[in-house]
Amino acid sequence: MKIAFVSSEVVPFSKTGGLADVSGALPKYLAALGHKVAVFTPLYRQVRDKFKLVKSKQTVSVPVGAETVTGEIWKGAFPGTKVPVYFIGNDTYFDRDGLYGDAKGDYEDNLSRFVFFSRAVLEALKALKFKPDVIHSNDWQSGLVPIYCKVVYNDDPFISQAANVYTVHNLAYQGLFWHWDLPLVNIGWEHFNYRELEFFGKINFMKGGVVFADMVTTVSATYAKEIQSDEELGAGLQGVLTERAENLRGILNGIDYADWDPATDNFLTAKYSVGKLGGKAECKAALQKESGLAEKPRTALVAMITRLVDQKGLDLVAAIIDEMMKEDLQLVVLGTGLEKYHVLLTEMAQKYPRKCALFLKFDNALAHRIEAGADMFLMPSRYEPCGLNQMYSLKYGTVPVVRATGGLADTVTDATPETIRAGTANGFSFVPYEGSALLETLRRALAAYCDESKWSKLVATGMQQDWSWARSAAEYEKVYEETTAEKRANGTPSAVSELRA
Repeated sequence: MKIAFVSSEVVPFSKTGGLADVSGALPKYLAALGHKVAVFTPLYRQVRDKFKLVKSKQTVSVPVGAETVTGEIWKGAFPGTKVPVYFIGNDTYFDRDGLYGDAKGDYEDNLSRFVFFSRAVLEALKALKFKPDVIHSNDWQSGLVPIYCKVVYNDDPFISQAANVYTVHNLAYQGLFWHWDLPLVNIGWEHFNYRELEFFGKINFMKGGVVFADMVTTVSATYAKEIQSDEELGAGLQGVLTERAENLRGILNGIDYADWDPATDNFLTAKYSVGKLGGKAECKAALQKESGLAEKPRTALVAMITRLVDQKGLDLVAAIIDEMMKEDLQLVVLGTGLEKYHVLLTEMAQKYPRKCALFLKFDNALAHRIEAGADMFLMPSRYEPCGLNQMYSLKYGTVPVVRATGGLADTVTDATPETIRAGTANGFSFVPYEGSALLETLRRALAAYCDESKWSKLVATGMQQDWSWARSAAEYEKVYEETTAEKRANGTPSAVSELRA
């Protein structure tokens, strides 16, 4: 198959979150399965300044409201591969420090920026003569792509015959805009209705993607269920998602073991594997030293690498942190976020300088060293569509302590007497979103840590599990095959086409 993969951020070129990790890995694994994949993403300033790209002779011109906007097409590739990445360039829209905003907030012209990007991708396909079998769009920034395919390019055989797959990575970010800006989108007002683009009086890009796509996916099976049934997690779209239930799939993200494997990780003080764990002890000692923590090999080292926001369960951590510090543990935190958590954790690090270490920054190399040096990884998220760090932790022999939601529920099996005996336990989890539940679960993990035989079994189980992108890519391949087959047979119905029928 020929697959056009559309994303507003792609590792290693640009990143704000997990979308970039997916977009930087899945296309490579699809290509390894024999498919012809081309990735499309904006040419941000940081990409242009850091990466060597080749400017294409082709350009694209698309309408943004009454204005015709021209874009350039630049070509690169994922390092060490031949998988092409095409960058849509327009300095007015993308020559900025940030991807979506700055310290003051979101860019005011984000609607125009991603109207341009979405239409430009479809025109780039034609300019490059890359006729796709599948167009796979992601999150709100490319939510207009399925809409344009069905509304604007419905009579264009180069575009209209492609199956549209749309992935929701995090329903909390939907791309909401002032309704009077709809003329900038260049589709008729008849599409501004509660069945299509209208959402409590605003334009909703993600809703449009969900409604118009042939197939909708999200990033774990549990999250796919949660967003249909839970009012908070559904974020106002649970009814729309329920209507698409027959064409909604949950596919767990994978991790790239070429980057995340303690046996080959060059960021580590010592490499190790499930059969040779001596290096992990060296990594722990090195992390304690780097963090200014007391070098105690048998004190449990608990880690968090996260955005310091409520969604990630930092409010639960705040509620129990004094009780945590009474336990025989050490805590190391890497990340940035809300000022209130910066203050709280800074105070804890000052109060307990040999027990609590804080790094208020993003540092990829340090993230690898923390995953390797920690004994436990704390992820008490309010919601977590997929999560990646718990899978990194499992590979690194660092036992996850998580709240059972979304992808965390799909990857972490709570250590109970039954699951330990069965050899399926790989971590600790709890359900109630309460500080007391987190503290009780953390204490269970600390008790197990004191039992070397039990702990070794948990570590070995996690390290031997396969959470690779190879598994996930095979599932996406099945979705593409199913969707293209139905498209060829009779046109896979979107929710809006079902309504009109």
